[in-house]
Amino acid sequence: MLHRWILSVVLLLCIVMPGLTCAAPDALLRGHLELVWGDAAPDAADRTSPLLVTLVSDDGRRIALDPERARLAAGDLYRLQGKHIAIMPAPTLADKAYSELLAVESMVPIDPVDDSMNTPNALIGTQAWVSILCKFSDNTTEPKDLTYFGNMLSNQSGRLDDYWRTVSYGKVNVAGSAAYGWFVLPHPRAFYIPANGSANLTQLFTDCTAAADSTVNFSLFVGINQMFNDNLDCCAWGGSRYTTLDGKTGSWRVTWEPPWGYQNEAPLAHEMGHGFGLPHANNSDRDTNPYDNPWDVMSDAWDNAVGDATFGAQPKHINIYHRDQLGWVDAARKLTISSNGLYSGLQLDRASLAASSHLQMIKLAIPGAATTHYYVIEARMKIAASYEAALAGNAVIIHEVDQTRSEPAWSVDATVPPADVSNDEGSMFKVGESWVAPGNVFSVRVDSTATDGFVVSIAYPVDLVFRSGFE
Repeated sequence: MLHRWILSVVLLLCIVMPGLTCAAPDALLRGHLELVWGDAAPDAADRTSPLLVTLVSDDGRRIALDPERARLAAGDLYRLQGKHIAIMPAPTLADKAYSELLAVESMVPIDPVDDSMNTPNALIGTQAWVSILCKFSDNTTEPKDLTYFGNMLSNQSGRLDDYWRTVSYGKVNVAGSAAYGWFVLPHPRAFYIPANGSANLTQLFTDCTAAADSTVNFSLFVGINQMFNDNLDCCAWGGSRYTTLDGKTGSWRVTWEPPWGYQNEAPLAHEMGHGFGLPHANNSDRDTNPYDNPWDVMSDAWDNAVGDATFGAQPKHINIYHRDQLGWVDAARKLTISSNGLYSGLQLDRASLAASSHLQMIKLAIPGAATTHYYVIEARMKIAASYEAALAGNAVIIHEVDQTRSEPAWSVDATVPPADVSNDEGSMFKVGESWVAPGNVFSVRVDSTATDGFVVSIAYPVDLVFRSGFE
């Protein structure tokens, strides 16, 4: 890790000090970072999630990067989505195994405004999306009409503009979103999706946007939902795309949706979340399935979801760590604990409460750990006639966060071993229950319920419990 940090410092110096003599300066690659996640259908046998990492170089090349090596090189890869970056490829001879995916040794943002490794990528204000409906040349089916898609991103209760306003405490909306189509693609489905192969997302994007271009002014939008009339490959896809459309060059928020991805709102919200830069959440069972955490639409979009007769499964909220990463949690609603002490009688309002006057996020540092590794505590409550109405229960939820892993936020489960799906009692900390973090870093106890959440007490570190009669 120290070796990679030193390389990053050297790489940054080579960028900001052009006169500095740097080893092999031609090896540096500069461009914009694209991240795209693939998400399998809920009934798929393989529930792993592919991540595509691409550098769109300043000279126009699209260079596929090895995701694991890129994640390690960046430290917090997801903060760099859409950013102008520089990378140092790993030595060729040491990385023969990565012949198709470029291995990266170091990765840093180039522009000062892009140096956001220590501050959230705040997502604030209007984020209008355009939904373009594209059908393959050999399939005339139109699974939903244009009105359906227009309503889906509207501000009606239960629709996605209302959802993003609600989950962001009013800080984000998708007002101005629109839908157009159906447009006919120039090729049959097999041209884009070879048998038993991966969809050509680049060609799908190029042809779908081109088919819509005479009708749609893309410069009015920041996001593009591509709604296809047949299944793609394994997945629905969501993330970013760096390109120029209607004179506007930048990193677009993009989804590629098969019919099952838009016949339910929850998976579409999940892919839009990837477009907003959110990775998956997960639980702590350490398997390869990232869809085991029903407390978060960015993990399990399907379980414990409210149903709608027209728009299917609706999205539940995202965890408080993800909200904070997008700049939605006000400073007054957060408490960071890094100093020894007893913190008693902390009122923790449910994370879904827009007008909270108490804490909604407690962050606990891990002594000696990197600043990217910590715990986060929040409260979740079932509220009738809301996106949270079908949660597994009312409880304090704890996430371990490690921003260097593929799913940074893991729901803590007190069950040993952890349950496969974290809507069990072990993931829900209720009145009278307590939990001790590994290494005795802290102990948290749920003391009582409150009108809009719970009252909790924290001993940091755990040995303060025994000195004070905390338990």
